[in-house]
Amino acid sequence: MVQTKLNKNNGKLDISTLEGWLWDAACKIRGPIDAPKYKDYILPLIFLKRLSDVFEEEAEKLVDQYRERKIVEELLAEDHGLVRFYIPPDARWNSIAKVTTGLGEQLTDAVRAISRENPKLQGAIDTVDFNATAAGQRIINDETLKTLVNVLGKHKLGLKDVEPDIIGRAYEYLLRKFAEGSGQSAGEYYTPREVTILMACILDPEPGETVYDPCCGSGGLLIKCALRFRDKYLKDTSVSPLHYFGQEILPPTFAMAKMNVFIHDMEAKIVLGDTMTRPHFLESDGSLQKFDVVTANPMWNQDFDQKVYETDPYNRMIFGYPPSSSADWGWIQHMNASLKENGRLAVVLDTGAVSRGSGNTGKNRERDIRKEFVERDLVEAVILLPDNLFYNTTAPGIILVVNRKKAHPGEILLVNGSKLFEKGRPKNYLTEESIRTITEIYQDWKAEEGISAVIAKEEAVRNDYNLSPSRYVAQNGGEEVLPLEDAVVLLQEAEEERKEADEKLRNVLAELGIEI
Repeated sequence: MVQTKLNKNNGKLDISTLEGWLWDAACKIRGPIDAPKYKDYILPLIFLKRLSDVFEEEAEKLVDQYRERKIVEELLAEDHGLVRFYIPPDARWNSIAKVTTGLGEQLTDAVRAISRENPKLQGAIDTVDFNATAAGQRIINDETLKTLVNVLGKHKLGLKDVEPDIIGRAYEYLLRKFAEGSGQSAGEYYTPREVTILMACILDPEPGETVYDPCCGSGGLLIKCALRFRDKYLKDTSVSPLHYFGQEILPPTFAMAKMNVFIHDMEAKIVLGDTMTRPHFLESDGSLQKFDVVTANPMWNQDFDQKVYETDPYNRMIFGYPPSSSADWGWIQHMNASLKENGRLAVVLDTGAVSRGSGNTGKNRERDIRKEFVERDLVEAVILLPDNLFYNTTAPGIILVVNRKKAHPGEILLVNGSKLFEKGRPKNYLTEESIRTITEIYQDWKAEEGISAVIAKEEAVRNDYNLSPSRYVAQNGGEEVLPLEDAVVLLQEAEEERKEADEKLRNVLAELGIEI
C-alpha cells in the first residue's frame, strides 16, 4: 500500500521518498529541457539503475556460492543464463557512475547494449539518445547528465529495495507533475498499488491460466497477478506458469510495461495499439482471443465515436452501444467478449458505471447494458472503494467482478468499502487489514453488517439494475449521493439523446413537407 513512512513500508523506498527523489532529479535538468520531456531522460536512467541493481543482487548470490567475484564474472561471460538477464560490464551503473567525459555517448551505448543482450527490451529502453542535439547544440550536456546520474544513484532499486512497480510509480509521478506543461491531462494514471493487490486477490489466478489486460498501462495489474500467483505456489515448482498478455495505446507507457514484465521475469506479451479500435490478440479466423482472467483499469468515461461501436467487426457490443459520453460499458463488453467460457474479470471504474440511468423513465443505454449483464447472471460482485485513492480524481471508484462460472448463481455480492481506509498525504490508502477484510468477504461470500450484502438477482431487478453498494449497505444512515463526474456524464448523455430526438423529428417533419 502507499505509505509515507519508510518503516511502515517493510523497509522499502516509500512513495513520499520516491517522489522527492524524482523531483530532485527533475530539477537538475529543468533548464535544458522542456518539462514534459523530463521523463524521457529520467525514466530510462531509472530503469537502467533498476536493471543494474537487480543484476548485482543476483551476481552477489553467485559470489556467495563461488566466493570470488572474478570467478563469477568469468562464468557469467560464458553463460548468461546464470542470471535472469545479463548486463554487460560497461552498461552497469557502477561503471557509468565513474565516467567523467563522453557520458551521453556512454549512456546511449549502454542502453543499446542491454537491448542487444536482452531482445525483449528492444523498443523499450533503447529509444533515447542521450547524446542528441538540436540546432547544433546538445539537448542535455554531459555535466547535467553527470549531476542526474549522481542524484539517481542515491537509492538502491533492487527487488528487495523497492515495490515491484517502481517504474510505473515513477512514470505516474512524472506524468502528474508535468502534465500541465504539455497542456494534457494525466489520464493514463497509475492504479494505486493496494487496489491492484485487492484485484489480484479477488481474481486469484490458477496454474496454467492466461491473464489479459486490454489497457495495461505500466503493467501493474499483470504484475500483481504474477506476485499473487508466486506467493501462493512458491514451494510448488511443478505447477504450470501463468501467461500474460497486455495492450497499451501510449508508446511511453507501453515501454514501461515491457520494462516491468521483463524485470519480473514474466512470460508476457505486451503490444502497442488501441484495443477499442484495433485489438491485437486475435485467433486465426480474426475473432478475439479468449483468456481465463481479464483485469483492467481503463480511463473512466472515455469518449468514443459511436461508429467505434456500430461498426465493430469483433462482435463485442452484443448487449448494446454505450453512450458517447462514457465508454465504461464498452470496455466491459470488450473484456467480457475476451473471456473463455468459464472466465472471470475484474475492472476498476467510476461509481456511476453501476448506477447511471437506474430509476429514470424511458431508455438509458448504460442501464440497458447493465440489465443484460444482470439478467444473464454475469455480475458476481461490486466493491465500492474509498474516496481520494486515485491520483487524477478525489472521487471513489468501484471494482466490478464478472464471472462466467459463478460459485453462487443468482446472487450478487455488494461490498461497501468506503470507510476501509487510512488518511494519507496527498492520497488515502487501503490498509493490509482492509484488503484482507474485503478478500475474505468475497471468498467466504458473506454479508457483514455495515460492510457487505448478498442480494438475489431479483432484488437488483427491482432496483432497476442499480448495483451501487451504498444502496444496499448503509453506513451511518448516509444517503447515496451522485458524484459530480457522474452527473456530468448523465447531462452529456441527456444532451446526446435530445439531439437524436431532434434529428428524428426533423426527418419526420421533412417527410410531411414541413420545414423548421
